[in-house]
Amino acid sequence: MLKNKHDAIAVIFANSYDNEVPSLVNERLMASIPFAGRYRLVDFTLSSLVDCGINNVSIIVKKNYRSLMRHLGSGRPWDLVRKNGGLNIVPPYAEKGIKVYNGRVEAVASILEFLKGCKEQYVFMTDSNIVCNFDFTDMIRAHIDSGADVSIAYKNEPIPYGFMNLQSTQATDLYYTLDLDGNRVTSINTNSKEYGPQNLSMNLYLTEREKLIEQIEKAYAQGHIFYERDVLAPMIETSKICGYEFKGYSARITDMVSYFEENMKLLNPDNFKNLFDGFNVYTTVRDDNPARYCSGSKVSNSLVADGCVIEGEVDNCVLFRGVHVGKGTHIRNCIVMQDTVIAGNCDIEYTIMDKEVSVASGKSIKGERTFPVFVPAFKQIL
Repeated sequence: MLKNKHDAIAVIFANSYDNEVPSLVNERLMASIPFAGRYRLVDFTLSSLVDCGINNVSIIVKKNYRSLMRHLGSGRPWDLVRKNGGLNIVPPYAEKGIKVYNGRVEAVASILEFLKGCKEQYVFMTDSNIVCNFDFTDMIRAHIDSGADVSIAYKNEPIPYGFMNLQSTQATDLYYTLDLDGNRVTSINTNSKEYGPQNLSMNLYLTEREKLIEQIEKAYAQGHIFYERDVLAPMIETSKICGYEFKGYSARITDMVSYFEENMKLLNPDNFKNLFDGFNVYTTVRDDNPARYCSGSKVSNSLVADGCVIEGEVDNCVLFRGVHVGKGTHIRNCIVMQDTVIAGNCDIEYTIMDKEVSVASGKSIKGERTFPVFVPAFKQIL
């Protein structure tokens, strides 16, 4: 699995932007939201890291992390069961100095003793709401070649609708765009409302471990909260901060509509190929039977995971593991999460169903593409 070993560790923030998808994080956090039929969002980040030889990974969690811990276990699917390094999940109150954090400064401050005990030279910090095949090896190379103090990964794309229309009433959900002179960052803009392609930060940062410790100790002592706004932005004139452009396929979850759309985009073979070709995405194995298509069933342009039983019609849908679609049922443009059972003669369109939903026979559920209906986990529609 591991191609080469880099002198770097990674810190993943598992609850970033939870406030923008409140329905999806009622039973979980952002990092463990199901995606693409059989994965969780965090699987893509972890898989990219271990494929690049980074095997010391800490995941800082804030709340609703039972689902993530159950999914990750000891980290064996990612080859992160190790005597030194490996997977480290950091919940609040695990130690005297670890508490519920508001921003990245407070989160990293809670693991300063851990960082001081590490031997690696570099630290990656990243959120888990972006799905992509990221080459951390190339970013380290670019960081060293540029002589940067901090490197920020970004993608040139329009600001998502979910960011432009943030629903959260809290001031913790910030996004950033970068002004560049060549590859050097000249300005970090917070919650920009400009239209058209922007250098939109992926909230993925690379810096030296000793420098990060120094930055966080100083910022925390001064009561700062946000690493980008309170630490990096004031450093622009005195330090070299560089941008690293990511040009590959990515899916960014910023609200319920973007979650629906990014799953639907993978029904396009070109998008699916751009994300998965040459990319080993590791996840927890469930050992289900292969999907079973019963006599009279019809399935078109859909992702159907293992363990599904299809008796009815499925068009343009993403079905997670263990979904049962009854005879005479027709579902279109839907995302149906694991172990949901839809009885016969139902008509369902533009709907997101969470896990273990039960729909009785003859029911009709219809949303719109711009406003899909959401059915919460364990719900019984009788």
